[in-house]
Amino acid sequence: MSEQLTIGELANRTGVATSALRYWETLGLLPPPARASGQRRYPPSAVGLVGVVLLLRDAGFTLREVKAFLAARTAAGDDWRELYQRKLAELDQRIAQAQAARTAVAHGLACPHEDIFECPNFAGGVSALLAGCSLEEAHARVHAH
Repeated sequence: MSEQLTIGELANRTGVATSALRYWETLGLLPPPARASGQRRYPPSAVGLVGVVLLLRDAGFTLREVKAFLAARTAAGDDWRELYQRKLAELDQRIAQAQAARTAVAHGLACPHEDIFECPNFAGGVSALLAGCSLEEAHARVHAH
């Protein structure tokens, strides 16, 4: 039998807390490990699987999406590609929102008014947001003059 890892050893090798590993197990991200004297025993391949979960999580996937990805990789077809395409579109949207937020903050810093609440552009942006505009739309409205 190959080397088996306790949950503590898996945690040490991956930097993931044992509580998170147990949680991921209940979610189905990690297969149920073998037991020896009641203790979890993971195969060495579990280190790589935890690494995949970490990579996908750090790339913006939710744990639910990670589970879907792991299931899709074992199914026939390219279902995982659809998951990646949806995540890419979501990330593009988040990047656009972050860029709009950065522009708004940079304009706020460059505002010549001593008190930003006295700035007509700031007030116009607030009004546009309250009217249902996105930050990007509000910014475009204010600076369309």
